[in-house]
Amino acid sequence: MNIHLFDRDEQSQAYAVGQTIFQAGDPGEHMYAVIDGSVDIIIRGKTVETVGAGGVFGEMALVEDRARIATAQVNTAAKLVQIDRKRFEFLVQQNPYFALQLMAVMARRLRRMDEKL
Repeated sequence: MNIHLFDRDEQSQAYAVGQTIFQAGDPGEHMYAVIDGSVDIIIRGKTVETVGAGGVFGEMALVEDRARIATAQVNTAAKLVQIDRKRFEFLVQQNPYFALQLMAVMARRLRRMDEKL
C-alpha cells in the first residue's frame, strides 16, 4: 500500500507492544496504516496475519459498515495513522489507485485464508 497517501508525522500515533488497537465486536469507525512496527490480526484467539510497515488493516469494517471480526494487537512498537470514514471515502473517491491497492490487499488476504483451508 502506498503510505505516501498518509501524513507520516502530523497524524501518526505511537503504540506500545501488546496494546490493543481494537477488539472483535467493536464498531468499525477507522482503518489504520502502519508507518513503523507491526500489528497482529487475531481471529478467535489465532493470529491470522501480521501487518508490517506499509500495510493497512481495519478496512473491512469501513467497507462493510459492520462491527470488527478481528482483534488488532501491537506486535512490535508501532507508529500508525488512523483513517476515519470521511477520509477513507475521500481517498476512495479521489484516488482510484488507493481503491485498487485496497482491493489488492483484501484479495491477497482472501487468497491466504483460502490456502489455509
